[in-house]
Amino acid sequence: MNLDKPFDFSGKVAVVTGGGGVLCSTLSRALAQCGASVAVLDINLPAAEKVAEEIRAQGGQAIAVQVDVLKKESLQAAAEKVLETFGRVDILINGAGGNKKEATTSDELSFFDLPADAIRWVFDLNFIGTLLPSQVFGRYMVEQGSGCILNISSMAAFRPLTRTVAYSPAKAAVSNFTQWLAVHISQNYSDKIRVNAIAPGFFLTEQNRFLLIDEKTGELTPRGRAIIDHTPMGHFGDPKDLIGAVLWLLSDGASFVHGAVIPIDGGFSAYSGV
Repeated sequence: MNLDKPFDFSGKVAVVTGGGGVLCSTLSRALAQCGASVAVLDINLPAAEKVAEEIRAQGGQAIAVQVDVLKKESLQAAAEKVLETFGRVDILINGAGGNKKEATTSDELSFFDLPADAIRWVFDLNFIGTLLPSQVFGRYMVEQGSGCILNISSMAAFRPLTRTVAYSPAKAAVSNFTQWLAVHISQNYSDKIRVNAIAPGFFLTEQNRFLLIDEKTGELTPRGRAIIDHTPMGHFGDPKDLIGAVLWLLSDGASFVHGAVIPIDGGFSAYSGV
């Protein structure tokens, strides 16, 4: 490890699913600033193209690729485009995920009336949408004998959050899968391929805004206020708050960190409420 440049990713190729979103667009730009070539994957191609264009405008290398993380053939086509453009895959960030109102209990929608298709959509997007990219891109890492997979778990994986019926179990599955895949890869393929996850605390995104901010007043909802009251640092996270931990986990500085789920939460998971 070069201590003078611990986060030098020159010559590395990073694939970021959900790369057009609030959190992973920030991570995509950060990796590019550290020298990586970035493939920004998203089902929303215009959003991915915007991020890739921003990276190129800053002198970095990036492509945008439309992908459906729930369809293996779509992921395989994306992988072929990445390999055709950059020749290898060193990093995979499984950032595609989220929640939706229809899979969340409320005064208008009780647990007993939640539609199965909405629950299935949220669970699949977060868990299957992590597993399938790991299969597709992880295969290339095995072939080249090195690589790093980073999954996105959540505070909801440690203890289930009220109302998020599908999201909490799905993120718990992501954490469990992270540990399982770390062991499986090492025991069967290579100790040069690492698998870890981050567990962000509360960041405002398009998927959770409806739970945390009142659409009419713009003020915190009771849930939003409860989160702030239980976050010792007293505020929501900024996407940039993820960068340091992510770069560390993807770098040689974390060469013996494997199967870990790292909280980035402003102290939320450490606070008992008393």
